Amino acid sequence: MTINFDGQVALITGAGGGLGRSHALQMAARGAKVVVNDFDAKAAQAVVDEIVAVGGIALAYGANVADMGEVSAMVAAVTEQWGRIDILVNNAGILRDKSFMHMDMANFEAVMAVHLMGSVYCTKAVGLLCGRKIMDGLL
Repeated sequence: MTINFDGQVALITGAGGGLGRSHALQMAARGAKVVVNDFDAKAAQAVVDEIVAVGGIALAYGANVADMGEVSAMVAAVTEQWGRIDILVNNAGILRDKSFMHMDMANFEAVMAVHLMGSVYCTKAVGLLCGRKIMDGLL
């Protein structure tokens, strides 16, 4: 079975390395235009360069997913560039290499901001975009 994403736009958070990078490369290999999001804009651009080098189409965006304003700006930039977002992969995460009982609250809050609220912000921003398109009869 061949999975094909031709003509679709995929936004992948935390895609500057690790699993997110793998998701971005696989989506691009299957024809998607890929938004490589990472807090580290240089890492995101490196993944975009890999995708473009093999003939794919990609855009780097260095938004912090724990900041709703940055997420909204990213979604607006993507829709300005490509008119849509079809796929969202909430992959962004940060590692604080301590057990819960040994982690201070500032580190715990940072993890929750990225892992939980980052997913909420991205899902809400993309969902609102899709809702507007449905209401406008564009989907």
